[in-house]
Amino acid sequence: MERRGRSFEQATTGCEKTLVVHLAKGTGIDNYMDAMPSAWKQIRHRIEWLALKAAAVTIPVFGRNALPFLGCALGSAAYALDSRSRRDALDNLKAAFPEITDERKRKRIARRSLQAFAQAQLDAFWTPRLDADNYLEFVSFEFESPDIEERAREKGAIWVTPHYGNFEWISLVFGFRGFPFKVIAQPFKNPLLDPIFTSHREHSGHEVIPQKGAALKLFRHLKSGGHAAFLIDLSQAPDQAATIVQCHGLYTSVTKTHAELAARTGLPLIPTICVPREDGGYCMRIFDPIEDVAERPPREVAQECWDRIEPHIAADPAPWLWAYKHWRYLPKDELRATRPYPSYANPSKKFDKLADEVL
Repeated sequence: MERRGRSFEQATTGCEKTLVVHLAKGTGIDNYMDAMPSAWKQIRHRIEWLALKAAAVTIPVFGRNALPFLGCALGSAAYALDSRSRRDALDNLKAAFPEITDERKRKRIARRSLQAFAQAQLDAFWTPRLDADNYLEFVSFEFESPDIEERAREKGAIWVTPHYGNFEWISLVFGFRGFPFKVIAQPFKNPLLDPIFTSHREHSGHEVIPQKGAALKLFRHLKSGGHAAFLIDLSQAPDQAATIVQCHGLYTSVTKTHAELAARTGLPLIPTICVPREDGGYCMRIFDPIEDVAERPPREVAQECWDRIEPHIAADPAPWLWAYKHWRYLPKDELRATRPYPSYANPSKKFDKLADEVL
C-alpha cells in the first residue's frame, strides 16, 4: 500500500519507521539532529538503520503472543513521551467526536491508538515468520458476500483500506491467497531503510514500485487483470491528484487516484478493514465491491469508499491512527458549520479552490 513518512504524525502507510525513531522525535532529538551538518545526519541515518536492522533480526525471534504486550508497552511509552503525537490525537478525537466530553475517555482512545500502531509496526518486523501455511493461525476473514474473492480473482481489483489495525497485513495476507499486488512506496528520507521495508512488503509475492511513474505502471498492471491497494485516509495536498471527502463530519483532502484508476480500468473497488481481535490476531473484513464508477465523479466514488468504512471506525475508534494529521486544511466558514476543526488545521487557498470545484 502506498506510503511513508518522516515523523509519527506524518506516518502514511504503516511501518515507515520503528517506534524507536518516533520516540526520538518525541523527545526533540530528531529536530536537534536536523539542525546539525550533513555529517551528523549521516551518523543519524546509520543509527536508524542499525536500530531497524536489529529490530528486523530480533523481533521474529519472539513468539507471536509476546508482540501484543510489547506493542502495548511501546505505544504507552510513545503516548507519554511524544507530546506532539499525543496532542494531535486528542485534538482529532475532540473534533471527530464532540459528543465525547469525558477527557479521560479521549485519552484512553488516544493511548490505545498509539498501542495499535506500535503493534502494527512490530507485526511488520514479524512478517518473515508468516507463510502460506500458517497465516490463518493469526488472521481470519469476513466477506460481506461469499463470491467477492472469486470475482476479484477473475478480473483483478483495486483494494482500499484506512490506517486501522494492522493495515499492512491486509495486502500481505492476500499475497498468500494468490493475489499479487503492486505496492507504491515513497522513498524514505533515510535511503538505508528502504531495503528493510521492501523485503517485508514483498514477502508474500507483491512487487514494490517507486512513487515516480507509478500511475502508468499501475494502470498497465490493472488493465492486465492485476491488483493494487490504496490507503484512502492519507491527507493529500489539494493540488496533487486530490479530492475532498467528509470524514467523521469534517472535510479533508485525500487522494483520488484509486477512483480514477477504477473508472479507467473498469475494475471494482473493494473496501477492506483490518480489525484487531481479542486474542491478538486480526479479522480482515471485506466489503462488497463498488463497481461501474466510470460515469461518476471521483469525489463521489472516494466518498463512498470512505462511507463503507467509517461506521466501523466510529464503533471502535481506538485502532485508527489518530496521531496523524487527518484534517490539515481549514475549510471556509460555510463548510465548517458548527463543527470544530483540530488546532493544527490552517486555511488554504488551494483547498478552497478544490472545494469550489468538487463540492
